[in-house]
Amino acid sequence: MQETTVEPGSKWQHFKGDVMEVLLIVLHSESLEQMVVYTHLGETWARPISSFLSTDDVSGREDNVTGQKYRFVKIEE
Repeated sequence: MQETTVEPGSKWQHFKGDVMEVLLIVLHSESLEQMVVYTHLGETWARPISSFLSTDDVSGREDNVTGQKYRFVKIEE
């Protein structure tokens, strides 16, 4: 996982170019895994925080329009 924190209100760029805004950090009701709840194009999504902060290198993907290394990168304001 990336060494950064995910906080409500923070914005993150996806490697395909879209910007996501984090709404909440919640716990999965069965596994107690932390989940990131975020908005994308007017819809609300949830993803495990381990996936959101994955260090898998996506820089070689053809659909990577940003050239970033990770799936999500925090936008510093």
